[in-house]
Amino acid sequence: MIIYPAIDLKNKKCVRLYKGDFAKEEIFNDSPLDQAQQFEKLGFKNLHIVDLDRTLDSKTSNLNSIKEIAKHTSLKIQVGGGLRTSKDIEEVLDLGVENIVMGTAAVTNTELLKMISTKHPMKISVGMDVRKGFLALKGWTDQTKLLAADFLEQIKTYPIKSIIFTDIDKDGTKQGVNLEETLKLASLSTVPVIASGGVANLEDIVSIQKTNIIKGVIVGKAIYDGSINLEELVKII
Repeated sequence: MIIYPAIDLKNKKCVRLYKGDFAKEEIFNDSPLDQAQQFEKLGFKNLHIVDLDRTLDSKTSNLNSIKEIAKHTSLKIQVGGGLRTSKDIEEVLDLGVENIVMGTAAVTNTELLKMISTKHPMKISVGMDVRKGFLALKGWTDQTKLLAADFLEQIKTYPIKSIIFTDIDKDGTKQGVNLEETLKLASLSTVPVIASGGVANLEDIVSIQKTNIIKGVIVGKAIYDGSINLEELVKII
């Protein structure tokens, strides 16, 4: 199972949001590169980055911070947040990251998803950000009536790397992963599913690992506030 420590970027700093609310942010590190290097030094091989600024405004980004992390670490980096055009996607892939995550654009423009994943097979992940079973877009501010399972059916033959399933109501709360819904989606999918949102402790990680169906997990707030010991977490990899 792949464990992705998470870095959410806003104004060139590492932050965490509560249930996706941009008004409820907490700064954990002023230096994204320093944070990434801490993860690498401990033995992590992968990193999940979300460019929060870009999710709200396509003209604003944290590209320089992502570039520095890619340049000065050997981490396999996946990047999401506001990547809604082929130009945006190519721009980030050119930084040397492992893969990118399409969210809003994957849902609203499946032709773009098909085209870009065909051009870059296994380099595109799809972020399914879900609130009560339905997908939410544009930094979780636009609630749709499209069920995650129905969208999965639309894209199941595309050559994508993974699906990142986030329960918005769990994100940043440390109330535990929505294991039931994540498992339900993973059982329907031929594409690897990564769990995200709500991880509270090592027991949550172990529970995900024991499913043998969910292929990875993204961990954010619990590693920043000390609820999960990073040295213990890296042993699970």
